[in-house]
Amino acid sequence: MHMGRTFPLHTHVLALALGLVLLVGGLLAVIGQHLARDMMASVAQDLSLRINREVRGNLHLLLRPADMALRLLQEDELAEAGTLDERLRRLPAMRAVLTGSTALSSVYVGYGDGQFFFVRRLASDAERARFAAPADAAFLVQSIDRDGGVMRGRYLYFDKGLALLAESERPTYPRDFDPRYRDWFRHAPQAGQLSVTPPYLFFSDREVGVTLARRVVGQDVVVGADIRLHTLGEDLMRQRVTPGTRLALVDEHGRVMAQDDTSLMVTRPGPDDAPGLPTLGDLAHPAFAGQDKLVAAALAAPEGHLVRSFAADGENWLLSAAVLQLDESAAQLIVTAIPERELMALAHRQRDAALMVTALVLLIAVPLTWALARQIARPLRVLATEAEAIRRFNFGQVGVPRSRIREVAVLGDTMDGMRLTIRRFLELNTVVAGEPDFDSLLPRLLGETLSATRAQGGVLYLAADGHLAPAVTLDGEGRPLPETAPWAATDAEAGQPGQARAQGRSMVAARALGSVGPLMTAALAASAPRAAALTTHDLEALGLQAQATALGVSHAIAVPLLNRQDELVGAMLLLLDAPADDDRLAFIGALSGLAAVTLEARALIAAQKALFEALVRMVAGAIDAKSQHTGGHCARVPELARLLAQAACDARSGPYAGFSLDEGGWETLRIAAWLHDCGKITTPEYVVEKATKLHALYDRIHEVRMRFEVLKREAELRCLQDIIAGAEAAERRRRCDAELAVLDEEFAFVARCNQGVEAMAEADVARLHRIAGRTWTRTLDDRLGVSGEELARKLAEGEVALPCAEPVLADRAEHRVPRRPEDRFEEGNPWGFRMQAPHWQLDLGELHNLGVRYGTLTDEERYLINAHIIRTEIMLRQLPWPRHLVEVPEVAASHHEKMDGSGYPKGLDGTQMSLPARMIAVADIFEALTARDRPYKAGKTLSEALAIMARMAREGHVDPGLFALFLRSGSHLVYARRFMTEAQIDAVDIDALLAGFPAT
Repeated sequence: MHMGRTFPLHTHVLALALGLVLLVGGLLAVIGQHLARDMMASVAQDLSLRINREVRGNLHLLLRPADMALRLLQEDELAEAGTLDERLRRLPAMRAVLTGSTALSSVYVGYGDGQFFFVRRLASDAERARFAAPADAAFLVQSIDRDGGVMRGRYLYFDKGLALLAESERPTYPRDFDPRYRDWFRHAPQAGQLSVTPPYLFFSDREVGVTLARRVVGQDVVVGADIRLHTLGEDLMRQRVTPGTRLALVDEHGRVMAQDDTSLMVTRPGPDDAPGLPTLGDLAHPAFAGQDKLVAAALAAPEGHLVRSFAADGENWLLSAAVLQLDESAAQLIVTAIPERELMALAHRQRDAALMVTALVLLIAVPLTWALARQIARPLRVLATEAEAIRRFNFGQVGVPRSRIREVAVLGDTMDGMRLTIRRFLELNTVVAGEPDFDSLLPRLLGETLSATRAQGGVLYLAADGHLAPAVTLDGEGRPLPETAPWAATDAEAGQPGQARAQGRSMVAARALGSVGPLMTAALAASAPRAAALTTHDLEALGLQAQATALGVSHAIAVPLLNRQDELVGAMLLLLDAPADDDRLAFIGALSGLAAVTLEARALIAAQKALFEALVRMVAGAIDAKSQHTGGHCARVPELARLLAQAACDARSGPYAGFSLDEGGWETLRIAAWLHDCGKITTPEYVVEKATKLHALYDRIHEVRMRFEVLKREAELRCLQDIIAGAEAAERRRRCDAELAVLDEEFAFVARCNQGVEAMAEADVARLHRIAGRTWTRTLDDRLGVSGEELARKLAEGEVALPCAEPVLADRAEHRVPRRPEDRFEEGNPWGFRMQAPHWQLDLGELHNLGVRYGTLTDEERYLINAHIIRTEIMLRQLPWPRHLVEVPEVAASHHEKMDGSGYPKGLDGTQMSLPARMIAVADIFEALTARDRPYKAGKTLSEALAIMARMAREGHVDPGLFALFLRSGSHLVYARRFMTEAQIDAVDIDALLAGFPAT
């Protein structure tokens, strides 16, 4: 809101002298800074030249004593000494040389015949430790001399008074080191001039340095002295002009010979991978990084001097390089890096003083400008408060600031409009995101959009198959609009499957994208909202004549809804009673992205959920289809569980009065019921369908019958052989017939045992073992043509010579399949399983199977069937369930547990089982009892099944409360009418069945 006449902000700012003061002060500071920088470059050049002169002088002072010492040694009788003893007599002279020049680390003499006399000063404990010297050793002599015509290497240790402390033989020294092949020996001039080597790695101590050498004139003898580079670095350190200054001495190839901070020195591989000298760029300091080309540029510069300015790691540096000619053979350079802030310290102090003056002027000007600044800042503070509130997502009314400054007033209006727009957008986003149901989402989305845009009505369309199908039509109050045309007759015309529509869902026919009127066509073509007056053609194309008349609208906004792939997923038509302004159109454009993404996300979630449900049903269907004995068990148990859960939710009294399931609970129960037997997919089919005791992949009674046939043929052969041998034919045939009759009767007995219809008495088992004592003759190798696994089991029994007698019934080692370690669940296993597994995975022994007392299943096979519940839990526990479905494995895998704790696989009791798990247990048993699609039994009648379950409830096998609820709610009849035959549905006395049960 504006208050009277307003003025631009710059008229108030220009009235203040504060800006002028700051401008003048700033200009003075900038000019002073530029002048100081020019002065700094000149000073840096002067400093560099001065350092160059001083370093050159210091280096000459460093090298002159060393050269003088070499001159003395050049004339010393040491050059003519032929033995170690003669050379040791000159040891005081060598000591004098070392003590007279602190720069020297060692002096030595090399002889043309390979002998070598080397004297080193041991100045520290580290050096004594390196050469294994005694604690009070001050000098080390390394000698290679001839001893009886053989080169002998040794180390001798002397104290300060040159008393011998120790001697160490070094037999490999003459082989490893020959002075004649060292550069200082080979390159020493014949005329005796001084020779200085380039820096290299000393053989004696692996340190980097240079060697000064002179050849004894007229002899093949060279005297030398070593200077370590760190000695030069100490001299460079004394040349620092500021604390941050860095100096380096480099050769003409850019290799660093010395620098003032030895901690920055690194080595790089040289020839034969030996450590070599680093280049400037190798130094661990930002001032030298990337400066490898500096040496070449300095050598090419006039007068051999170069100055550069650069920045590194946030620091400005002045870098100079100046040629330093130490001798006639090679050029060296002094490289100096100085931080600008240290070089400019005086200039900075002057700048600070100027700033202090400026600050004093400002202190005088502040009281004069305070009143006006306060007047300007007051509305800005209000706007800042509102912006901070918006940042914290607080969209309550703060108040539009009142100001006579035009820009501030406009900003206040804009800020208030932005606050309202963001609030509407976030409220809509929260409402839409919080709606989980897709059918309810569409009316909610359109209604919230109409409210946020203050439209009088609107239509939400869904796109599919080249059509726009109106899904929802609402007025500005959220009420459904009147409809004039029926919903499309087919799914293709409508753009989505026909279904019961939610409140506000439209019944208007779908329209092809090419026939939706000019306004919608223009919006779809531009992929952006379009606003225009409604024309007759628009209304007729969209079938909205009656709606437009009822609302009294004349304008509309067409909004295409595009997903993240710019694909059309729908559209909205917002009906207005006046033209839309640009602000509303922009807001709707931003809102359309939210609507499109919401539609797409909800549709994807719904599709994924439908796919998951279909996969669950497919797995359950595959399990049912695997065996004709299970029929539609996996499909019917979910229906029974749903009926029982619904009865518990509907209970208004009793133990289940407060029970309820949310959407996640219903989904958990449904999926667990569908997958409760998914572990059966791992159970061998022949075990589930084992109709006889000897049945495996086929009924092995046929093998047994063939053996009895062989026994009968053998009996007949023996009879014929006896007759040929002279036995009385009639008598022998009579005895043969009697034997054959016994064999027939014994096989019939074995066949009856195989059927498993009757219980096996102890006498029957004993007779089987007597029959097994009969043998038949095998003449063929039973290991031929079998699988590798079976062959391994046969080989374990050992080889049998053929022909051999074999029992007609037997339990062989090859019949037993070992149990894998992973199939055993010991006490305390992480799953909590308490099922005791038989020793063998399978035992196909004929006597073992025929001797089963009841039914046809052995203990091993019964465990295999029962273990399907173990596999169910393991399989389901391995799936990444979302949070609301994490209880599916527990609910699905507990339906064989019992209320008294005698069930399996974990032996849980009723207090340890969830209520949905107990519901599935009741559903599983009732379905199994009444199923009429099992080929091995007829489905029981309703009364028979409920009587059995009543007994199980009393015995603590199933939940008696749930069983009572199952009957009293009538759920058993609802299920029976859908899935049982009329013959199975008989009268049930509920009161009699539930006598003594708790009330529900």
